Amino acid sequence: MTRIRPQPRVLHWIALALLVVSVCINYADRGNLGVAAKSISSELRFGPEKLGYLLAAFSLTYAFAQAFSGKIIDRWNVNWVYAFAFLLWSLATGLTGLANGFAAIFLLRLLLGLSESIAYPAYSKMIVISFPEQLRGAANALIDAGSKIGPALGVLLGVEMVERFSWRGMFLIMGGASLLWLIPWFFVAAHLPSRPSRQEDEDDTQPAIPQLLRCRALWGSALGLFGGNYAWFFFLNWLPYYFETERHYSRDRLAIVGSLPFWTSALSSLLFGCLADWFIRRGHEPGRVRQLFVSIGLVGCCSFMLPAVLSASNMQANVFLLLASVSLGMWSSNNWALTQLLAGPHAAGKWTGIQNGLGNLSGVIGQIVSGYAIQTTHSFFAAFAIACGVLLAGVLGYSMIIGKPEEQSWTATATASGKTSGAQPIRY
Repeated sequence: MTRIRPQPRVLHWIALALLVVSVCINYADRGNLGVAAKSISSELRFGPEKLGYLLAAFSLTYAFAQAFSGKIIDRWNVNWVYAFAFLLWSLATGLTGLANGFAAIFLLRLLLGLSESIAYPAYSKMIVISFPEQLRGAANALIDAGSKIGPALGVLLGVEMVERFSWRGMFLIMGGASLLWLIPWFFVAAHLPSRPSRQEDEDDTQPAIPQLLRCRALWGSALGLFGGNYAWFFFLNWLPYYFETERHYSRDRLAIVGSLPFWTSALSSLLFGCLADWFIRRGHEPGRVRQLFVSIGLVGCCSFMLPAVLSASNMQANVFLLLASVSLGMWSSNNWALTQLLAGPHAAGKWTGIQNGLGNLSGVIGQIVSGYAIQTTHSFFAAFAIACGVLLAGVLGYSMIIGKPEEQSWTATATASGKTSGAQPIRY
């Protein structure tokens, strides 16, 4: 049977609005190193391969901490855990402005990744508790739009801050200003639910991690996220550097052109998240709708990335990149809604943590591979081409490995040997 959850109250929508602001800050903090990359590498004197390691440092701790993050938010109050993580990553951002070498920046990026690892398991947990299926597309799309608006503002304002205050000033300002978000969150968090309803507590059992790892759909969703994230991290970390070094944009033009893909992706995410909900409210199967949107999104992104890097015209290249960003928004707005459907309320935190950990290994691998590809070939073509291949692997994960997308039942079923069986799908 499909669970019927109550409609979210005004408090939930206020909390969601604050989460959207926080994810803007989250992604601005992730992407600000890409904005400052050329200035930092010039001052500290290292090339693209070392820059690749710095960009990968965030994803290293971010990916490997995900499974623990899921367990933490399932055990303790997700609202306060998130507040503490937000404090840590804001401090890591600000302190980067005081760093004097490669090692110091590398360690602070590791701390940034560790603290931000709480974010997406927390978002999934909060949304799956407070929002019914037919509204999760919109809720996730708003969160996802924040993840695109953050880098857009980060590029637009970050370029200006680097110009006026140096790259050090940019990090100090961004880290200090973001701490203001904690003030309204403290007032809201105390009144938010932190666990599923009592009825759902009685109906389901929280799965252990080994039980989750036996679930084929989790591996399919992780491969899909790996593919989409590879392209997303490439956009987030390398596009500003690409525009400066390959397309030779001035700083003023970089601020506008470099932010456009993220604005486009944010609008696309809102559009396709709401469109998916529209189909579901009209009786289409939720899992199939989400699965179709994420798969088409990754194929579309791949289809436009290669023409972008091959085009000799800057205008044509920008148009193709914007179309790739539209496709990326189609994927990202429905990715976590699909995960929440598959996992259900009791597994949402752990599943999201494991999926996000595996999927964000692309942030480690991709930055290093891209850095070496650019350094070796002295062009961006190989880096773009590799990203396209990984996108297609993600499509296979969402389609062939997941198969029919259904919510998993985590109720333990006794077997003759006294052990428990793995997840069984709930059939609608």
